[in-house]
Amino acid sequence: MYRFVGLALIWVSFGVVAGEVSIENAVFSKTGNSWHVDVTLKHADSGWKHYADAWRVVLPNGDVAGTRTLFHPHVDEQPFTRSLGSVAIPAATHKVFVEAHDKVHGWSKQRLEVDLSKRSGKGFQVNP
Repeated sequence: MYRFVGLALIWVSFGVVAGEVSIENAVFSKTGNSWHVDVTLKHADSGWKHYADAWRVVLPNGDVAGTRTLFHPHVDEQPFTRSLGSVAIPAATHKVFVEAHDKVHGWSKQRLEVDLSKRSGKGFQVNP
């Protein structure tokens, strides 16, 4: 009985150590009528049960413009950057949000606000 409780406490505290995923950086580049987005995430991925598994671009009205699903943990690659092309953002939209997800905590409380009207040239980088 006591061994089981001890193992349960170790498992719970291990899950807490990983914490929520954080958005380190985002790069938006306009290509024609759509956007190419590179997002850098940081998370203490611990294996298949707890890892950063997605990020998305969200419009101000809550609609999702694009989602990048991450299909495996990045235990030995932190932080890491993944891309998503052909993100359709309406021309009149000047502000979007980047959100990140992990398998244990769900969508992070942190949102990265991106002001698309402040870009110069084709693309720009945003840091939290």
